[in-house]
Amino acid sequence: MKKNNYIFSLSIIGVLYFIFGFVTWLNSLLIPFLRTACELSDSQAYFVTFAFYISYFVMAIPSSWILNKTGFAKGMSVGLAVMALGALVFIPAAYQRSYYLFLCGLFVMGTGLSLLQTAANPYITILGPIESAAKRMSIMGLFNKIAGMIGILWLGSVLFSNMEVLNSEILSLTGLAKQAALDALVHRLVMPYIIMAIILTLLAFMILLAKLPKVEQNNEAEDQNGLNSRSIFRIPYLWIGIVALFLYVGVEVIAIDTLGLYGETQGISKELAPKLGTFSLIALTIGYIVGIYLVPKHISQSKALTYSAILGFVFAVAALCSGGITSVVFIILLSFAHAMMWPGIWPLAIDKLGSHTALASAFLIMAIAGGAVLPLLYGAWATCADRHIPYLILLPCYIFIYYFATKGHKTGKR
Repeated sequence: MKKNNYIFSLSIIGVLYFIFGFVTWLNSLLIPFLRTACELSDSQAYFVTFAFYISYFVMAIPSSWILNKTGFAKGMSVGLAVMALGALVFIPAAYQRSYYLFLCGLFVMGTGLSLLQTAANPYITILGPIESAAKRMSIMGLFNKIAGMIGILWLGSVLFSNMEVLNSEILSLTGLAKQAALDALVHRLVMPYIIMAIILTLLAFMILLAKLPKVEQNNEAEDQNGLNSRSIFRIPYLWIGIVALFLYVGVEVIAIDTLGLYGETQGISKELAPKLGTFSLIALTIGYIVGIYLVPKHISQSKALTYSAILGFVFAVAALCSGGITSVVFIILLSFAHAMMWPGIWPLAIDKLGSHTALASAFLIMAIAGGAVLPLLYGAWATCADRHIPYLILLPCYIFIYYFATKGHKTGKR
């Protein structure tokens, strides 16, 4: 690909990754906010992540069909338009203070994102040499996490302004007075999501007008490895990678989206605790910068993933063995360990798949449902016990990711 086309393509995909991050990491704010505004338990509050991430599982295969019909540019525009529709659902949800409508809006936004990710992830992987795919994904990850930080700081300042005083007032009220106060609180969501819907619609038109270069997947590796005659269901390393990605997304979402409620139990104020996710995104950003420097020049993608799994396990054990601010710091550090997991797992899972790449990418997108399932398990456990011990759920996940990094990604390759 010519240099100008390459830079242009990276820039367009960078904008999309910015959108991924901005929308995705707002969930870390919505969980504590809706827990208060809609009077929810912990387990109910974590349906925020379930509704958002389960859409990837439901819509990944339909998204691949849509992209086959529309191509990248039109498909991405449709995805942005669907996200705008989901943002608009938040308006009646806020005026009715309906948690179920909020969940519907999150599912619709996740549907649009699944379409965007089904297109963007394989595109960025095959845009250049497979050996440097992790580096390109790390660069995209910077856009994602910077957007997440901006989103959390912006929406956090709107939603949680004067929250300590307001929460005390709400607790002192009863009956209609309490309902009116909660209604006024949840109305804070209306204007931010109107603005978001407008921006997403404008971006949909921008992507539609942009002419992305077409990237052909290379089938030479498929011929060399005899995959042409093999069913995609008989390629072990792909399916091990899908499980690894499922677990990785689950632990990443737990590490960020549970921080707000967990931080409150460790003595952090209700105004600051929901913004702790910003520190996690900073840790992720630092991890991406380290990955851009190291991979593949100094260490391979598989080695980077191996070290990441080990670091994640160590930080999780440290968080479980400590308490207070110290445990919060170790949970934040988990995000540093997670930085190279997505860039490491994705290219290792689709390496040498040739014409199977598109369908394999759709299956990998479905694995993002780990962000729906694991936080829900954490929330159910936290409701029954406390918010500390359930972090034990992280440990077996890191062990499996370590297995994929060291042996699993080689299983079934010739």
